[in-house]
Amino acid sequence: MNKKLVVVAVMSLTTTLLPVLSGPAFAQTSIEAKATLTAEQANAIADTIYMMAYPMMLMDISAEIGTNVAEPAGVAAPINQFANLQAFPDASFDTVVRPNADTLYSSLTYDVSKEPLIISIPASQGRYYLFQMMDEWTDVYASPGSRTTGDDAYTFAVVGPDWQGTLPEGVRGYVSPTAEGWVLGRVETKGKADYDAVHAFQDGLKAVPLSAWGTDYVPPKGVVDATLDMSSPVSQIAKLDGPAYFQRFAELMKANPPHANDDSAVDLMKQIGLVPGESYDPQAQSKVVQDALAQAPTNVLPFIQKTWFRSGDLVNGWRINLTGIGSYGSDYMHRAGVAFGGLGANKPVDAVYPSAFVDADGHPFDSSKDYVLHFEKDALPPARAFWSVTLYNQDQFFAKNPIHRYSLGSNSPLKENADGSVDLYIQRESPGKDKEANWLPAPESGHFSLTMRIYWPELPVLSGEWSPPPVERVVK
Repeated sequence: MNKKLVVVAVMSLTTTLLPVLSGPAFAQTSIEAKATLTAEQANAIADTIYMMAYPMMLMDISAEIGTNVAEPAGVAAPINQFANLQAFPDASFDTVVRPNADTLYSSLTYDVSKEPLIISIPASQGRYYLFQMMDEWTDVYASPGSRTTGDDAYTFAVVGPDWQGTLPEGVRGYVSPTAEGWVLGRVETKGKADYDAVHAFQDGLKAVPLSAWGTDYVPPKGVVDATLDMSSPVSQIAKLDGPAYFQRFAELMKANPPHANDDSAVDLMKQIGLVPGESYDPQAQSKVVQDALAQAPTNVLPFIQKTWFRSGDLVNGWRINLTGIGSYGSDYMHRAGVAFGGLGANKPVDAVYPSAFVDADGHPFDSSKDYVLHFEKDALPPARAFWSVTLYNQDQFFAKNPIHRYSLGSNSPLKENADGSVDLYIQRESPGKDKEANWLPAPESGHFSLTMRIYWPELPVLSGEWSPPPVERVVK
Protein backbone atom coordinates (compact mmCIF):
# COMPACT_ATOMS: atom_id res chain seq x y z
CA MET A 1 0.00 0.00 0.00
CA ASN A 2 1.58 3.31 -1.03
CA LYS A 3 2.00 6.28 1.32
CA LYS A 4 -0.71 8.31 -0.35
CA LEU A 5 -3.23 5.54 0.16
CA VAL A 6 -2.26 5.20 3.83
CA VAL A 7 -2.86 8.90 4.39
CA VAL A 8 -6.23 8.70 2.68
CA ALA A 9 -7.20 5.59 4.62
CA VAL A 10 -6.24 6.96 8.02
CA MET A 11 -7.30 10.57 7.66
CA SER A 12 -10.55 10.12 5.74
CA LEU A 13 -11.92 7.19 7.70
CA THR A 14 -13.92 9.28 10.14
CA THR A 15 -15.69 11.07 7.30
CA THR A 16 -16.46 8.00 5.22
CA LEU A 17 -16.78 4.64 6.95
CA LEU A 18 -17.43 5.75 10.55
CA PRO A 19 -20.62 7.80 10.07
CA VAL A 20 -22.13 5.05 7.96
CA LEU A 21 -21.43 2.38 10.57
CA SER A 22 -22.55 4.35 13.62
CA GLY A 23 -26.06 5.21 12.53
CA PRO A 24 -29.32 3.94 14.06
CA ALA A 25 -29.59 1.04 11.64
CA PHE A 26 -26.59 -0.58 13.27
CA ALA A 27 -27.53 0.08 16.89
CA GLN A 28 -28.90 -3.42 17.49
CA THR A 29 -27.35 -5.29 14.57
CA SER A 30 -24.22 -7.41 14.71
CA ILE A 31 -21.85 -6.69 11.83
CA GLU A 32 -20.10 -9.83 10.63
CA ALA A 33 -16.84 -10.12 8.73
CA LYS A 34 -17.41 -9.18 5.11
CA ALA A 35 -15.96 -11.29 2.32
CA THR A 36 -16.80 -8.46 -0.10
CA LEU A 37 -14.32 -5.97 1.33
CA THR A 38 -11.99 -4.49 -1.23
CA ALA A 39 -8.27 -4.39 -0.50
CA GLU A 40 -8.49 -0.64 0.08
CA GLN A 41 -11.36 -1.02 2.57
CA ALA A 42 -9.65 -3.87 4.44
CA ASN A 43 -6.43 -1.90 4.69
CA ALA A 44 -8.24 1.19 5.96
CA ILE A 45 -9.97 -0.84 8.68
CA ALA A 46 -6.89 -2.85 9.72
CA ASP A 47 -4.77 0.30 9.87
CA THR A 48 -7.31 2.09 12.04
CA ILE A 49 -7.64 -0.81 14.49
CA TYR A 50 -3.86 -1.27 14.64
CA MET A 51 -3.57 2.41 15.53
CA MET A 52 -6.37 2.16 18.11
CA ALA A 53 -4.77 -0.89 19.75
CA TYR A 54 -1.22 0.45 20.00
CA PRO A 55 -1.45 2.12 23.45
CA MET A 56 -3.08 -0.95 25.02
CA MET A 57 -0.48 -3.22 23.48
CA LEU A 58 2.27 -0.99 24.85
CA MET A 59 0.64 -0.97 28.28
CA ASP A 60 0.34 -4.76 28.29
CA ILE A 61 3.96 -5.45 27.34
CA SER A 62 5.15 -2.82 29.83
CA ALA A 63 3.02 -4.49 32.52
CA GLU A 64 4.44 -7.92 31.71
CA ILE A 65 7.96 -6.62 32.14
CA GLY A 66 7.13 -4.52 35.18
CA THR A 67 5.45 -7.37 37.09
CA ASN A 68 7.89 -10.16 36.21
CA VAL A 69 9.45 -10.24 39.68
CA ALA A 70 8.93 -12.19 42.89
CA GLU A 71 8.83 -9.05 45.03
CA PRO A 72 9.14 -5.28 44.53
CA ALA A 73 12.51 -4.20 43.13
CA GLY A 74 13.25 -0.90 41.41
CA VAL A 75 10.37 0.03 39.10
CA ALA A 76 9.03 -3.54 39.06
CA ALA A 77 6.61 -5.26 41.43
CA PRO A 78 4.10 -8.12 41.32
CA ILE A 79 0.56 -7.26 40.24
CA ASN A 80 -1.38 -5.02 42.68
CA GLN A 81 1.78 -4.08 44.58
CA PHE A 82 3.75 -0.84 44.66
CA ALA A 83 7.21 -0.59 43.16
CA ASN A 84 8.99 2.40 44.64
CA LEU A 85 11.94 3.73 42.70
CA GLN A 86 14.60 4.54 45.27
CA ALA A 87 16.81 6.62 42.99
CA PHE A 88 16.53 8.51 39.72
CA PRO A 89 16.87 6.36 36.58
CA ASP A 90 20.20 6.46 34.80
CA ALA A 91 21.34 5.98 31.22
CA SER A 92 20.84 2.20 31.47
CA PHE A 93 17.07 2.54 32.11
CA ASP A 94 14.98 1.56 29.06
CA THR A 95 11.67 0.26 30.44
CA VAL A 96 9.65 3.46 29.86
CA VAL A 97 10.54 6.01 27.19
CA ARG A 98 11.35 9.59 28.22
CA PRO A 99 11.55 9.02 31.99
CA ASN A 100 12.08 11.94 34.34
CA ALA A 101 14.85 12.70 36.81
CA ASP A 102 13.09 15.13 39.13
CA THR A 103 10.52 12.88 40.81
CA LEU A 104 10.82 9.40 42.29
CA TYR A 105 8.27 7.07 40.77
CA SER A 106 5.89 4.81 42.65
CA SER A 107 4.32 2.43 40.17
CA LEU A 108 1.48 -0.07 40.56
CA THR A 109 0.09 -2.26 37.80
CA TYR A 110 -3.37 -3.38 38.83
CA ASP A 111 -5.90 -6.05 38.03
CA VAL A 112 -9.27 -5.40 39.70
CA SER A 113 -11.28 -7.93 37.71
CA LYS A 114 -12.12 -9.86 40.89
CA GLU A 115 -12.35 -7.16 43.56
CA PRO A 116 -11.36 -3.56 44.29
CA LEU A 117 -7.88 -2.60 45.42
CA ILE A 118 -7.66 -0.14 48.32
CA ILE A 119 -4.72 2.27 48.24
CA SER A 120 -3.55 4.40 51.15
CA ILE A 121 -1.32 7.44 50.72
CA PRO A 122 0.34 9.07 53.76
CA ALA A 123 0.36 12.81 54.42
CA SER A 124 2.97 14.48 52.21
CA GLN A 125 3.87 17.28 54.64
CA GLY A 126 3.56 19.84 51.85
CA ARG A 127 5.64 17.89 49.35
CA TYR A 128 4.11 17.88 45.87
CA TYR A 129 2.95 14.49 44.62
CA LEU A 130 0.65 13.09 41.98
CA PHE A 131 -0.84 9.60 41.53
CA GLN A 132 -2.03 9.37 37.96
CA MET A 133 -4.55 6.58 37.27
CA MET A 134 -4.73 5.21 33.73
CA ASP A 135 -6.94 2.54 32.24
CA GLU A 136 -5.49 0.00 29.83
CA TRP A 137 -6.14 2.34 26.89
CA THR A 138 -3.87 4.96 28.63
CA ASP A 139 -6.74 7.37 29.36
CA VAL A 140 -6.31 9.17 32.68
CA TYR A 141 -9.51 8.84 34.72
CA ALA A 142 -8.35 10.18 38.10
CA SER A 143 -5.35 12.04 39.54
CA PRO A 144 -5.24 11.95 43.36
CA GLY A 145 -2.50 14.23 44.64
CA SER A 146 -1.54 17.65 45.91
CA ARG A 147 -3.56 19.51 43.29
CA THR A 148 -6.81 17.54 43.58
CA THR A 149 -7.00 15.92 47.03
CA GLY A 150 -4.47 17.94 49.02
CA ASP A 151 -1.53 16.92 51.17
CA ASP A 152 -3.35 15.07 53.96
CA ALA A 153 -3.39 11.28 54.20
CA TYR A 154 -5.79 9.84 51.64
CA THR A 155 -7.36 6.42 51.06
CA PHE A 156 -9.14 5.39 47.88
CA ALA A 157 -10.13 2.27 45.97
CA VAL A 158 -9.58 1.25 42.35
CA VAL A 159 -12.87 -0.38 41.35
CA GLY A 160 -13.42 -2.58 38.31
CA PRO A 161 -16.03 -1.59 35.72
CA ASP A 162 -18.44 -4.43 36.59
CA TRP A 163 -18.00 -4.65 40.37
CA GLN A 164 -21.05 -4.31 42.60
CA GLY A 165 -20.64 -3.86 46.34
CA THR A 166 -19.89 -1.49 49.19
CA LEU A 167 -16.55 0.06 50.07
CA PRO A 168 -15.43 0.68 53.67
CA GLU A 169 -16.54 3.95 55.20
CA GLY A 170 -14.28 6.83 54.25
CA VAL A 171 -12.78 5.09 51.21
CA ARG A 172 -13.26 7.02 47.98
CA GLY A 173 -13.93 4.78 44.96
CA TYR A 174 -12.57 5.45 41.48
CA VAL A 175 -14.10 3.24 38.79
CA SER A 176 -11.53 2.07 36.29
CA PRO A 177 -13.03 1.79 32.78
CA THR A 178 -10.97 -1.39 32.34
CA ALA A 179 -10.16 -4.26 34.70
CA GLU A 180 -6.44 -3.69 34.22
CA GLY A 181 -4.48 -0.48 34.36
CA TRP A 182 -1.67 1.52 35.88
CA VAL A 183 -1.27 3.85 38.86
CA LEU A 184 1.84 5.97 38.34
CA GLY A 185 2.92 8.09 41.27
CA ARG A 186 5.40 10.95 41.03
CA VAL A 187 6.84 12.46 44.20
CA GLU A 188 8.83 15.68 43.98
CA THR A 189 12.46 14.96 44.83
CA LYS A 190 14.96 17.78 45.22
CA GLY A 191 18.12 15.90 44.38
CA LYS A 192 19.82 12.92 45.97
CA ALA A 193 19.99 14.65 49.35
CA ASP A 194 16.17 14.45 49.40
CA TYR A 195 15.99 10.69 48.89
CA ASP A 196 15.53 9.71 52.55
CA ALA A 197 12.52 11.99 53.02
CA VAL A 198 10.89 10.70 49.84
CA HIS A 199 11.60 7.09 50.80
CA ALA A 200 9.77 7.67 54.08
CA PHE A 201 6.72 8.85 52.11
CA GLN A 202 6.95 5.86 49.76
CA ASP A 203 7.19 3.46 52.70
CA GLY A 204 3.76 4.68 53.81
CA LEU A 205 2.08 3.63 50.55
CA LYS A 206 -0.20 0.61 50.95
CA ALA A 207 -2.23 -1.46 48.49
CA VAL A 208 -4.66 -4.04 49.91
CA PRO A 209 -7.43 -6.08 48.22
CA LEU A 210 -10.87 -5.26 49.58
CA SER A 211 -11.23 -8.78 51.03
CA ALA A 212 -8.08 -8.26 53.14
CA TRP A 213 -8.91 -4.73 54.30
CA GLY A 214 -8.46 -4.41 58.06
CA THR A 215 -6.21 -7.47 58.32
CA ASP A 216 -2.45 -7.92 58.60
CA TYR A 217 -2.23 -8.42 54.87
CA VAL A 218 1.02 -9.79 53.47
CA PRO A 219 1.31 -9.40 49.67
CA PRO A 220 1.94 -12.69 47.86
CA LYS A 221 5.13 -13.43 45.97
CA GLY A 222 5.03 -12.84 42.25
CA VAL A 223 5.62 -15.51 39.62
CA VAL A 224 8.76 -14.99 37.53
CA ASP A 225 8.87 -16.08 33.89
CA ALA A 226 12.54 -16.56 33.06
CA THR A 227 11.74 -16.85 29.34
CA LEU A 228 9.94 -13.49 29.08
CA ASP A 229 11.37 -10.96 26.65
CA MET A 230 12.53 -8.08 28.87
CA SER A 231 13.60 -5.76 26.05
CA SER A 232 12.02 -2.34 25.45
CA PRO A 233 8.22 -2.55 24.92
CA VAL A 234 8.42 -0.20 21.93
CA SER A 235 10.97 -2.44 20.25
CA GLN A 236 8.91 -5.55 21.02
CA ILE A 237 5.87 -4.11 19.30
CA ALA A 238 7.97 -3.07 16.32
CA LYS A 239 9.01 -6.74 15.91
CA LEU A 240 5.49 -8.14 16.28
CA ASP A 241 3.87 -9.23 13.02
CA GLY A 242 0.35 -8.15 12.14
CA PRO A 243 -1.58 -11.37 12.82
CA ALA A 244 0.08 -11.87 16.23
CA TYR A 245 -0.61 -8.22 17.08
CA PHE A 246 -4.34 -8.51 16.36
CA GLN A 247 -4.61 -11.84 18.19
CA ARG A 248 -3.04 -10.36 21.31
CA PHE A 249 -5.24 -7.29 21.09
CA ALA A 250 -8.35 -9.49 20.99
CA GLU A 251 -7.27 -11.30 24.16
CA LEU A 252 -6.67 -7.98 25.92
CA MET A 253 -10.14 -6.72 25.07
CA LYS A 254 -11.69 -9.59 27.06
CA ALA A 255 -10.82 -7.80 30.31
CA ASN A 256 -10.46 -4.32 28.84
CA PRO A 257 -13.39 -3.50 26.57
CA PRO A 258 -13.51 -0.48 24.29
CA HIS A 259 -14.89 2.76 25.68
CA ALA A 260 -18.46 3.85 25.04
CA ASN A 261 -17.27 6.31 22.42
CA ASP A 262 -15.54 3.53 20.49
CA ASP A 263 -18.75 2.10 19.02
CA SER A 264 -17.84 3.06 15.46
CA ALA A 265 -14.43 1.43 15.79
CA VAL A 266 -16.10 -1.70 17.19
CA ASP A 267 -18.25 -1.81 14.06
CA LEU A 268 -15.10 -1.60 11.96
CA MET A 269 -13.52 -4.46 13.92
CA LYS A 270 -16.44 -6.72 13.17
CA GLN A 271 -16.00 -6.17 9.44
CA ILE A 272 -12.65 -7.95 9.67
CA GLY A 273 -14.03 -10.61 12.02
CA LEU A 274 -12.69 -9.09 15.25
CA VAL A 275 -15.28 -9.03 18.06
CA PRO A 276 -14.43 -7.51 21.48
CA GLY A 277 -14.58 -10.17 24.15
CA GLU A 278 -13.80 -13.04 21.76
CA SER A 279 -10.57 -14.67 20.60
CA TYR A 280 -9.44 -13.89 17.08
CA ASP A 281 -8.09 -16.18 14.38
CA PRO A 282 -6.53 -14.19 11.53
CA GLN A 283 -6.15 -17.36 9.46
CA ALA A 284 -9.93 -17.80 9.44
CA GLN A 285 -10.39 -14.48 7.62
CA SER A 286 -10.51 -13.84 3.90
CA LYS A 287 -7.31 -13.43 1.91
CA VAL A 288 -7.99 -9.71 1.58
CA VAL A 289 -8.27 -9.29 5.37
CA GLN A 290 -5.23 -11.48 6.04
CA ASP A 291 -3.16 -9.32 3.70
CA ALA A 292 -4.43 -6.16 5.41
CA LEU A 293 -3.54 -7.48 8.88
CA ALA A 294 -0.05 -8.42 7.71
CA GLN A 295 0.52 -5.01 6.14
CA ALA A 296 -0.82 -2.90 9.03
CA PRO A 297 2.45 -2.59 11.03
CA THR A 298 4.36 -1.33 8.01
CA ASN A 299 1.55 1.06 7.12
CA VAL A 300 0.88 2.52 10.55
CA LEU A 301 4.00 2.46 12.75
CA PRO A 302 5.82 5.24 10.84
CA PHE A 303 2.78 7.49 11.25
CA ILE A 304 2.52 6.78 14.98
CA GLN A 305 6.17 7.70 15.41
CA LYS A 306 5.84 10.85 13.33
CA THR A 307 2.69 11.90 15.18
CA TRP A 308 4.62 12.18 18.43
CA PHE A 309 7.21 14.43 16.83
CA ARG A 310 4.55 16.59 15.14
CA SER A 311 1.85 16.77 17.80
CA GLY A 312 0.78 20.03 19.38
CA ASP A 313 1.52 23.58 18.30
CA LEU A 314 5.03 24.51 17.22
CA VAL A 315 6.17 27.59 19.16
CA ASN A 316 9.82 28.72 19.19
CA GLY A 317 10.86 25.23 18.09
CA TRP A 318 8.91 23.54 20.91
CA ARG A 319 5.93 21.25 20.37
CA ILE A 320 3.33 22.15 23.00
CA ASN A 321 0.23 20.03 23.60
CA LEU A 322 -2.41 21.83 25.64
CA THR A 323 -5.38 19.72 24.56
CA GLY A 324 -6.10 16.05 24.10
CA ILE A 325 -3.37 14.68 26.35
CA GLY A 326 -4.42 12.06 28.89
CA SER A 327 -8.02 11.97 27.64
CA TYR A 328 -8.20 11.21 23.93
CA GLY A 329 -11.76 10.30 23.01
CA SER A 330 -11.59 8.60 19.63
CA ASP A 331 -8.45 10.42 18.49
CA TYR A 332 -6.58 7.15 18.10
CA MET A 333 -3.59 8.48 16.22
CA HIS A 334 -2.90 11.13 18.84
CA ARG A 335 -3.28 8.62 21.67
CA ALA A 336 -0.92 6.18 19.94
CA GLY A 337 1.63 8.90 19.27
CA VAL A 338 1.66 10.01 22.90
CA ALA A 339 2.00 6.39 24.08
CA PHE A 340 4.97 5.90 21.73
CA GLY A 341 6.73 9.07 22.81
CA GLY A 342 5.71 9.37 26.46
CA LEU A 343 3.71 6.50 27.91
CA GLY A 344 2.08 7.79 31.09
CA ALA A 345 1.60 11.41 30.05
CA ASN A 346 -0.59 13.46 32.40
CA LYS A 347 -3.47 15.73 31.54
CA PRO A 348 -2.28 19.31 30.92
CA VAL A 349 -3.90 20.59 34.12
CA ASP A 350 -1.41 18.41 36.03
CA ALA A 351 1.60 18.73 33.78
CA VAL A 352 2.50 20.26 30.43
CA TYR A 353 5.33 18.72 28.41
CA PRO A 354 6.77 21.06 25.75
CA SER A 355 9.21 19.04 23.64
CA ALA A 356 11.87 20.31 21.25
CA PHE A 357 13.58 18.35 18.50
CA VAL A 358 15.01 21.30 16.58
CA ASP A 359 16.86 24.52 17.37
CA ALA A 360 15.67 28.08 16.79
CA ASP A 361 16.50 27.78 13.08
CA GLY A 362 14.58 24.55 12.65
CA HIS A 363 17.62 22.28 12.47
CA PRO A 364 17.56 18.97 14.39
CA PHE A 365 19.65 19.00 17.54
CA ASP A 366 23.13 17.63 16.86
CA SER A 367 25.30 16.44 19.73
CA SER A 368 28.41 17.80 17.99
CA LYS A 369 27.08 21.35 18.35
CA ASP A 370 26.53 23.66 21.34
CA TYR A 371 23.22 25.29 22.32
CA VAL A 372 21.84 27.73 24.89
CA LEU A 373 18.34 27.97 26.34
CA HIS A 374 17.99 31.51 27.66
CA PHE A 375 15.29 32.61 30.11
CA GLU A 376 14.86 36.33 30.65
CA LYS A 377 14.58 37.61 34.22
CA ASP A 378 11.21 36.64 35.78
CA ALA A 379 10.35 34.55 32.70
CA LEU A 380 11.07 31.05 34.00
CA PRO A 381 8.32 28.45 33.42
CA PRO A 382 5.24 29.39 35.53
CA ALA A 383 4.68 26.33 37.74
CA ARG A 384 2.81 26.01 41.02
CA ALA A 385 4.88 22.91 41.83
CA PHE A 386 8.14 22.85 39.81
CA TRP A 387 9.61 22.68 36.32
CA SER A 388 12.51 20.92 34.61
CA VAL A 389 14.20 20.40 31.24
CA THR A 390 15.33 16.86 30.43
CA LEU A 391 17.56 15.72 27.58
CA TYR A 392 17.03 12.42 25.72
CA ASN A 393 19.15 10.61 23.16
CA GLN A 394 17.80 9.58 19.76
CA ASP A 395 16.31 6.42 21.33
CA GLN A 396 14.26 8.53 23.78
CA PHE A 397 16.24 7.50 26.86
CA PHE A 398 18.75 9.34 29.05
CA ALA A 399 22.04 10.17 27.38
CA LYS A 400 25.16 8.74 28.98
CA ASN A 401 27.40 11.57 30.18
CA PRO A 402 30.39 12.09 32.53
CA ILE A 403 28.47 13.90 35.30
CA HIS A 404 25.37 11.64 35.20
CA ARG A 405 23.08 14.62 34.80
CA TYR A 406 19.91 14.27 32.76
CA SER A 407 17.80 17.29 33.70
CA LEU A 408 17.93 20.78 35.14
CA GLY A 409 15.16 22.90 36.60
CA SER A 410 13.68 24.81 39.50
CA ASN A 411 15.00 22.27 42.01
CA SER A 412 18.55 22.57 40.65
CA PRO A 413 21.10 25.06 42.04
CA LEU A 414 21.01 27.11 38.84
CA LYS A 415 23.34 30.08 38.56
CA GLU A 416 21.75 33.36 37.46
CA ASN A 417 23.39 35.86 35.17
CA ALA A 418 24.16 39.35 36.49
CA ASP A 419 20.86 40.69 35.11
CA GLY A 420 18.80 37.92 36.75
CA SER A 421 18.35 35.89 33.56
CA VAL A 422 19.21 32.18 33.39
CA ASP A 423 21.09 30.27 30.69
CA LEU A 424 21.08 26.49 30.29
CA TYR A 425 24.10 25.21 28.36
CA ILE A 426 23.22 22.19 26.24
CA GLN A 427 26.34 20.62 24.80
CA ARG A 428 28.61 17.58 24.85
CA GLU A 429 31.63 19.19 26.54
CA SER A 430 31.61 21.16 29.80
CA PRO A 431 31.04 24.91 29.28
CA GLY A 432 33.60 25.58 32.03
CA LYS A 433 33.60 25.29 35.81
CA ASP A 434 31.89 28.67 36.27
CA LYS A 435 28.95 27.53 34.10
CA GLU A 436 28.84 23.83 34.94
CA ALA A 437 25.89 24.21 37.36
CA ASN A 438 23.78 25.09 34.31
CA TRP A 439 25.21 22.41 32.00
CA LEU A 440 22.86 19.84 30.49
CA PRO A 441 25.16 17.31 28.77
CA ALA A 442 24.41 16.15 25.22
CA PRO A 443 25.08 12.58 24.01
CA GLU A 444 28.44 11.40 22.76
CA SER A 445 26.98 11.22 19.25
CA GLY A 446 23.75 11.47 17.28
CA HIS A 447 20.67 13.60 17.58
CA PHE A 448 18.84 14.39 20.80
CA SER A 449 15.67 16.06 22.03
CA LEU A 450 14.43 18.01 25.03
CA THR A 451 11.30 17.78 27.14
CA MET A 452 10.26 20.49 29.54
CA ARG A 453 8.01 19.41 32.41
CA ILE A 454 5.83 22.02 34.08
CA TYR A 455 4.04 20.44 37.03
CA TRP A 456 0.81 22.06 38.16
CA PRO A 457 1.15 24.73 35.47
CA GLU A 458 -0.18 28.21 36.07
CA LEU A 459 -2.77 29.86 33.84
CA PRO A 460 -0.27 31.56 31.47
CA VAL A 461 0.95 28.08 30.49
CA LEU A 462 -2.51 26.51 30.13
CA SER A 463 -3.81 29.47 28.12
CA GLY A 464 -0.80 29.53 25.80
CA GLU A 465 0.22 33.03 26.92
CA TRP A 466 3.61 31.72 28.09
CA SER A 467 5.74 29.45 25.94
CA PRO A 468 9.37 28.29 26.19
CA PRO A 469 12.04 30.44 24.54
CA PRO A 470 13.87 29.03 21.52
CA VAL A 471 17.00 26.92 21.90
CA GLU A 472 19.75 28.85 20.14
CA ARG A 473 22.77 27.28 18.52
CA VAL A 474 26.08 28.76 19.69
CA VAL A 475 28.20 29.78 16.72
CA LYS A 476 31.90 29.60 17.57
